[in-house]
Amino acid sequence: MPADMNDYFKKKQPNISGGGTKIPNRPSNNGGGGSNMGGGGKSTPPLIFIAIAIIGAMILFKPFEIINSGEVGIKVHTGKFDEKPLNAGLHFYIPIIETIIKVNTRMRQIIYSDENNMMAGDNYNSKRALGIDDLEGGLKRNRAIPVLDKRGLTVHIDLAVQYQLRAETAPKTIEKWGAGWEEKIINSKVREVVRDVVGQYTAEKLPVMRNEIATAIQTKVTQKVESIEGKPVILASVELRNIVLPPKIKEKIEQVQAAKQDVTIAEQQKERAKQEAQRKAEIARGEAEKKRIEAKGQADKIRIVAEEQAKANKLISNSLTIELLQLEQIKTQAKFNEALKVNKDAQIFLTPGGAVPNIWVDAKGKEQKAISTQQ
Repeated sequence: MPADMNDYFKKKQPNISGGGTKIPNRPSNNGGGGSNMGGGGKSTPPLIFIAIAIIGAMILFKPFEIINSGEVGIKVHTGKFDEKPLNAGLHFYIPIIETIIKVNTRMRQIIYSDENNMMAGDNYNSKRALGIDDLEGGLKRNRAIPVLDKRGLTVHIDLAVQYQLRAETAPKTIEKWGAGWEEKIINSKVREVVRDVVGQYTAEKLPVMRNEIATAIQTKVTQKVESIEGKPVILASVELRNIVLPPKIKEKIEQVQAAKQDVTIAEQQKERAKQEAQRKAEIARGEAEKKRIEAKGQADKIRIVAEEQAKANKLISNSLTIELLQLEQIKTQAKFNEALKVNKDAQIFLTPGGAVPNIWVDAKGKEQKAISTQQ
């Protein structure tokens, strides 16, 4: 075979092999092109680069948001609030063009008090007004509400207000009232109502009318909050905790209360003495009634005995006749006759017409007695 033909086949042999692999120790004169892979193995598959690009974009831009229970999401599209809130779950959005704001819809509480004791969760601040990352709900602490009473004296009212943002109207609420919706809706209404209600009474009357005042504040705050268009807030309770009076008024009320207490104690002692006197009087009346009943019983007994004796005497009297009396006289005379056998000196006189004789014994003189004794 001619030399030029051998060179030709040597140049074509790598392509004929089809494996795209360079034959060792055989130089190639194709301008360095023999080192490239043949067929489809010229570059790395593009799908891997696409996947890596997508994952990197997800990490960098984070085009999703997770809404927890007790929260709603508000999607903002180029500055405009979407009216439909996003419920709990995973939600996607377009970065740069869209954002999602998480709003806490759990029960919140504002405490109006000047007490120094702090409670867990009191680190609520304006930066968390939208409820972002506030998983435990809002607990805000304000100073007690100063109010002028009917005479112009300053009293302080302690309250606890519980409420929550209405989930279905949260986008409109935040769009209209902004991050300070609590201050504009709750705080302002509460202070307005408290000043209106408490200002109708004098400071001395406030402790006495506490229940009535608490009911009025609860009712009026509820009416004002619910009258707001769209009803953005659900009001759970308005609790009157304490009424702090000026020191002089408080001291005066304490003195009045102490005086009333003294009067009450005196009245109680008087009532006890009265009850004791009534008890003793009842005992005395009982004793007197007992004696009266006993005396009456004794008198009735004597009367009954006398009546029965009289009846017996009457029966005896009715049963006596002349013949019976004569018989009794004879019996008595016989007994006397027996007695004269023993005492011969006795003188016996019979009462005329009587059944019982009068007996005179020892009728003789002393001398006769002495003679009788000697005999």
